[in-house]
Amino acid sequence: MKLDRITSNPNRLNGQPCIRNFRLTVRRVIELLATYPNREELRQEFPELEDEDIRQALIFAASYLDDRIIELPDCYETVA
Repeated sequence: MKLDRITSNPNRLNGQPCIRNFRLTVRRVIELLATYPNREELRQEFPELEDEDIRQALIFAASYLDDRIIELPDCYETVA
């Protein structure tokens, strides 16, 4: 899959992956999705952010978790 909206420039934000060369990192987009469960609010605060930007940020982040086992502290329990 081509992630053409994810950019990385070593001279900008220490080379962190960003959305379309904006100063908006993939990590920040993921944080914003958690902070703004209502997409309309998110769009009001960040009108430059498009649905395709969000989709590609999620795909990019998910690719880093692929086939990795992440140990969680015992204090995190699964709630059924």
